[in-house]
Parts: sequence; C-alpha cells; structure tokens
Amino acid sequence: MYVRDAKNREEVWLLDHIEEMGLDETAFRSRDYVIAIDEETNEKAGFGRIRIHKTDDGDVCELTSIGVLDDWREQGVGAHVVERLIQKASDEGFETVYSLTDAPEYLKQFGFDGIQTGNLPAKLQSRLDEKREMSAPDAVPMQLTVDEFTMPRKFREAFKRADPNEGDGEPEEGPEDFGIDPDEATYKYDTGR
Repeated sequence: MYVRDAKNREEVWLLDHIEEMGLDETAFRSRDYVIAIDEETNEKAGFGRIRIHKTDDGDVCELTSIGVLDDWREQGVGAHVVERLIQKASDEGFETVYSLTDAPEYLKQFGFDGIQTGNLPAKLQSRLDEKREMSAPDAVPMQLTVDEFTMPRKFREAFKRADPNEGDGEPEEGPEDFGIDPDEATYKYDTGR
C-alpha cells in the first residue's frame, strides 16, 4: 500500500465515491486529493483532501473529505491518508491544520484537539455552518499543529498488511467442520501409505 497525489483522470472515481459516502465535495479539485493504492493490484482503497482557504489574514488549511472504501476499513488506510495530507500541508508551509469533522475521536488518535467555534478563523466558522447544513450535521472543529502529528503503531502495522479480502467471506472449511478427525479417518481409496 502507498498514498500518492490524485491524478486528473481519477476525477470521476473520486466524485463517485465522495457522493456514495456522503462526503463534502464543495469546490472540488482533484489535484487537492491524495489516494491510497494497493501496489500489487493498483486498486484504490481511500482518499482525502486538503483545502486551502484564502483570507485577508493569511491562508488556512483544512483536511476534508477523508474516505476509505468498505473493503479496506480498519486496516490503517485512513491513517495513512491523513498522514500524507499533513505532509502536504507542511510542504505548503502550514504549521496548523483544521478539520471540521463528525468523527473527532478518529482524529484525536493523531494529535488533533477540539477547539471552540469562536477560535476558528472566520472563514472556517462560516464553512462549519455550511458543512453542518450540507453533509455533516454533527461536525465539530478540530486543529493540529503539524509537528505534533503522531501515527499510532497499530495503524502502521495494519497498513503494511492491508488486504481488501481481510475478514470477507467464509473461512476455508476443513474436515473438522464436518465432524471428521483427519488423524483417525480412513477413506474409501486409502492405500495405507
């Protein structure tokens, strides 16, 4: 697994999954997104976006539209998408990033803290109201100082082994499932060897 910048040709895929997951697609630009990819199958597993808001007091960076496809959940994909977004924000010169999310506990694992709406930059205060109306009625503001980002080890390890079939389907059946003791059973064509 790895996370890379989205390509223009992935616009339709992104829009389809953003809509399917009920995420925020306001001011969509594919170049703002990153995508998690399975390096063996090239299957896309998750995505996220940084959105830069221009203000008179300086630019503000928001992490938004973070999504992981059902088959890839609980395998560290979202954590690595967040990590790549934080790195992109840092590369752009941001020391603080914000997120307006209805999953604050998830982001707290990486060092994000909740903040009062009144302490948000003015642009994000109006954006929070907009987001609550459009896609996430329970959204709360969070912030992170980029240097304080932490990746829990469990996510790093899970990401190394990520597999879309993890936990899917039925386990392979063995003789024990049918009440047969494989050490004691004899078979019709057993040659005794």
